[in-house]
Amino acid sequence: MGTEATAFEMSDMLGTFLASTPLLKEAWRLCSTANAMGCGAFMAEQVGGVGYVAFSGIQELPVLGWDPNGTMLAPLYAAGDKLFAPLKCRYDGEEPVMVHSGVLGLFLHYHSRPDFQSQINSLLDKTKSIVITGHSIGGSIAFLIALWLLSKLKANFPPVSVLCVGFGSPFLGNESLSRAILHERWDSSFCNVVLTHDIMPRLSLNQSLVPTSQWQALIRFWYTSMMSPNSMNLTNLQLTEEDKAWLFSFTIANMECLVQVGEGSGGRSFWPSGNYLFCSDEGAVCLDNAISVNKMMHLMLRTSSPNCIIEEHLKYGWYVERMTCQSLIRSFMEGDPFESRYEASLSMALNFSVTHRQVSIAPMAKDFLTMAMGRTPNLNAANLAIRLSKITPYKAEIEWYKACCNKSDEQRGYYDSFKQRGASKREFKINMNRFKLAAFWDDVIDKLDGKELPHDLHRGSKWVNASHSYMLLVEPLDIAEYYRSGMHLKKGHYIGNGRARRYEIFGEWWAQRVVRKKLGNRRTRYAGLTQDTCFWAMVEEAKEWLDKIKRESKPANLASLLDRLIEFETYAMKKVKGLEVSADVVAKNSSFSMWLEEWRALKSQIYPLKSIN
Repeated sequence: MGTEATAFEMSDMLGTFLASTPLLKEAWRLCSTANAMGCGAFMAEQVGGVGYVAFSGIQELPVLGWDPNGTMLAPLYAAGDKLFAPLKCRYDGEEPVMVHSGVLGLFLHYHSRPDFQSQINSLLDKTKSIVITGHSIGGSIAFLIALWLLSKLKANFPPVSVLCVGFGSPFLGNESLSRAILHERWDSSFCNVVLTHDIMPRLSLNQSLVPTSQWQALIRFWYTSMMSPNSMNLTNLQLTEEDKAWLFSFTIANMECLVQVGEGSGGRSFWPSGNYLFCSDEGAVCLDNAISVNKMMHLMLRTSSPNCIIEEHLKYGWYVERMTCQSLIRSFMEGDPFESRYEASLSMALNFSVTHRQVSIAPMAKDFLTMAMGRTPNLNAANLAIRLSKITPYKAEIEWYKACCNKSDEQRGYYDSFKQRGASKREFKINMNRFKLAAFWDDVIDKLDGKELPHDLHRGSKWVNASHSYMLLVEPLDIAEYYRSGMHLKKGHYIGNGRARRYEIFGEWWAQRVVRKKLGNRRTRYAGLTQDTCFWAMVEEAKEWLDKIKRESKPANLASLLDRLIEFETYAMKKVKGLEVSADVVAKNSSFSMWLEEWRALKSQIYPLKSIN
């Protein structure tokens, strides 16, 4: 398998970093102080060049936290469109980002407090790094605060780094939240510290999974553990041994449900987001794969007992104190040499999650760690990169065809030559190349949808540039074929009814790329490829409007068509004058040149009528 880097290794590096710095100790110190301050408390402090904001784990959930449907999830946009703008749905039909409605209410409460805003702004002015932290539900609040800061500071320069550290925090949102964070590449900004037997991080509080007879015991545990006046003194939990046994079995059943369902579990189920740093007596391991997190939580809890699931929730300080870089390094150095850091990480995960007394669990642990944290997405991406190089000749032949069309004595250009093509072998081959390229890129999209590729593939310059180059070159041919075959008469115009989904996705990739503007970098000649890949579809619509205006007799309809034609002419000429179109657009006999000539002749006749009406 070689020494290929994996997402597992990257998350492990984050865990190693956290364990080797004072960051976790400082975060927990402030969490403890906030807990001691009581219900609803928070505190802000600057330690060196780092700003810390800690939220108490003792909170009173708003009434809206108890969803009558039992899911307790509410759309994140309920907090306001501008607060979390980058996390809006990107495609029609996409499941909205949803979070625990009670935690969302707490976030809005803190966000509206002048003292909170004042301290946040003060830290932003004085520091370039901010750590948002919290214990238990305080960690869930910290998660939303960090998400808000990341959204707010997305375009900030110089950038301010934001890190969220939660200790024993329950799942906050649905799978769409996890996807959106991955899409923005913010996953490394979130770390959830979880102890082996702590029940709280494993509680999704989904009422649909809880028998009515036991729901009150669960609520009592939730509320009393969050609202104890003595900083969550265990004596105030008032849970019977029967309650503890039921909570234990319920949580295991809940985790088994998540493990069995896996990803795609629906928009109204809780799902892990960010990195999870699992701590035990044997050491620590950091995971960032949601399925791995669910399985690890389930596996670790199966080795526990009802008597320690609650007490463990209060032991984070002890674990943070002993979790040092030396213990992690020692775990890597013991035993036989490893072929790669991947093998070392896998071994450490198995060593700490499976003891010699739990032989029956070991095969299952190794299977899911190898599969879910392994290299399949990276290997798939590597195989796609090989396939990408193999389809390069198809693209090169289309580029050669375009050059031939532009040099032709017919002066029709690339688009119109393909649209009016005959039955030559050359153009048949170009059309086949178009199909082959579409099949490849559709496969890329399918694999992304199926979680078979790295979540940040679309951020890599190789894939962004390759997909954009493909779109610029081939979409005009797709438009030509669409109108050549008369599909616009059956389905409607291309942009709204015939455009392939891959082009919409590739356009978004290109729009989200990091752009570094160069002063004085103006075009001095026509672009090699028209920059608006839907330009020819607009020309086809404008041709239809021109035909309609010749037959139109109603003044209102005539005015509407004139407005559309004038608007398109303004847009098109701006692109032409800015040299953002290919030379084939302005070829003597191109569809655009012929339309422009006909439109201007008609406009000179009809414009006075428009001014009179």
